[in-house]
Amino acid sequence: MAGLASTTIGKGFEVLFRGIKHVRRHRPIHTRGLRLDGDVEVHDHGLRSGISWIDQPSAGPATARVSRSAGTPDGLPDIVGLAVRIHHPEAAPAPSTFSDILLSSTGWSFPARFALVPRLRTSRAPLTTMMPYRGEHGPVLLGARTLTPSGLPSSLRAFERVLGAAPWQLGLYFATPRGPWQHFGTLTLRLDPQGEEKDLRFDAVLHPLAGAGTYDWSRTVREPSYALSRREPGDS
Repeated sequence: MAGLASTTIGKGFEVLFRGIKHVRRHRPIHTRGLRLDGDVEVHDHGLRSGISWIDQPSAGPATARVSRSAGTPDGLPDIVGLAVRIHHPEAAPAPSTFSDILLSSTGWSFPARFALVPRLRTSRAPLTTMMPYRGEHGPVLLGARTLTPSGLPSSLRAFERVLGAAPWQLGLYFATPRGPWQHFGTLTLRLDPQGEEKDLRFDAVLHPLAGAGTYDWSRTVREPSYALSRREPGDS
């Protein structure tokens, strides 16, 4: 029954994405965004999530893209998206030297952490993966919250102005689906001088979090729409 439900949901997303892609051929959603570069630090926190990247102290470079999901005009609420690529230089020349994490503005408590919430201010927007990773001890969600600056808007033009003067620092958290959030790291991002980079794409299915597994139902829900999003305009 769970397999049938996830397949149905996945096909539903594919149909929705296919319709949007006829209008927005390059990116069905998150069409407007800004490229960010920075670094991520996993603290020596002593907590145990069951995912090696979260549990082991480390530091390294990160690439990110902040975007507005629906592309509503600036000044109106929109779902904030933050795609983060964690680079693993020590993994070279392994096939995957980075992991992609996709975060969206949601609530923070249960069950609101599984619901998309449009926001006017990025700094007030809790961000979560919504779908759990598979850790050694069970499902694990990732979350992020702005530490500084406090007045960061969701309008991309205003966001660019504010971030031109100071970096964006976020606390990184993990939790079980119903459990409390545990602070495990810090993500610091700065505005990239290239600004928007249209060819920068993230894929949590092809580039999963290091040391984490995925659930079959999660892949079934995600894969049809992800596969469609990977296609370039004109591909059959």
